[in-house]
Amino acid sequence: MTGERAPLLVVASLGCGLVAGAFAVFSLMVMPALTALPGATGATAMQSVNRVAVRPGFMALLFGTALVCLVLGGAELAGQRRPAVLTGVALHLFGVVGVTVLANVPLNDALARLDAAAPGAAEAWRENAARWTRWNTVRSVAATGAATAFVLGLAD
Repeated sequence: MTGERAPLLVVASLGCGLVAGAFAVFSLMVMPALTALPGATGATAMQSVNRVAVRPGFMALLFGTALVCLVLGGAELAGQRRPAVLTGVALHLFGVVGVTVLANVPLNDALARLDAAAPGAAEAWRENAARWTRWNTVRSVAATGAATAFVLGLAD
């Protein structure tokens, strides 16, 4: 492996690992806790979480890692084309960012429009939460796979 890419691989693996951990905590602990709350109380809490998540810190982690992945992917396609690195890039860009944009964000937007006091809100919340958690778990697994692939890329 060429030395100039090692720092990028370290940054990408750390970024993906942090993203994987954040998503895993939500799928394993936060979402089950929110869906266990009575009625649509969890929906109100998740609406607040969604507003807080769209702040510079988390956005920089998620999309900054994606930017590093784009740089790594371009370098790999122009050079050695190492499968581990290209796999990590694809997992983060498609399995994390792609799923975020195409699945989780639309579910967040739908939840933002939900009136927790409206009839049927509790059922709508539980359906939204189940779908959101499934897609979030996909993101966590993809981010874990990407981090692992980048670590393996360091060994090349």
